[in-house]
Amino acid sequence: MKDKPCCAAAAAREIGQLKVDGRNVGIAYLDDILNEVKAKGLTNDETVGDALLATAKIHNYIPNGKQAAYRKALLDRYKEDR
Repeated sequence: MKDKPCCAAAAAREIGQLKVDGRNVGIAYLDDILNEVKAKGLTNDETVGDALLATAKIHNYIPNGKQAAYRKALLDRYKEDR
């Protein structure tokens, strides 16, 4: 992941949009999350999904009751970007 942004404007540029349960949500460092997991060379969807969620939780609040939905949305985006 990148260093902490210098200001609010720089931080805002690091937010990616993800559709979770039909709603758009902002995910900090979304592109970095996808690239970091991709670099691991994982091939199993379950393992990839777990890695995406764990990495996203480093810089994002993901409610316990929504983790499965975020995991699915992250995995769907990961597959689109492959």
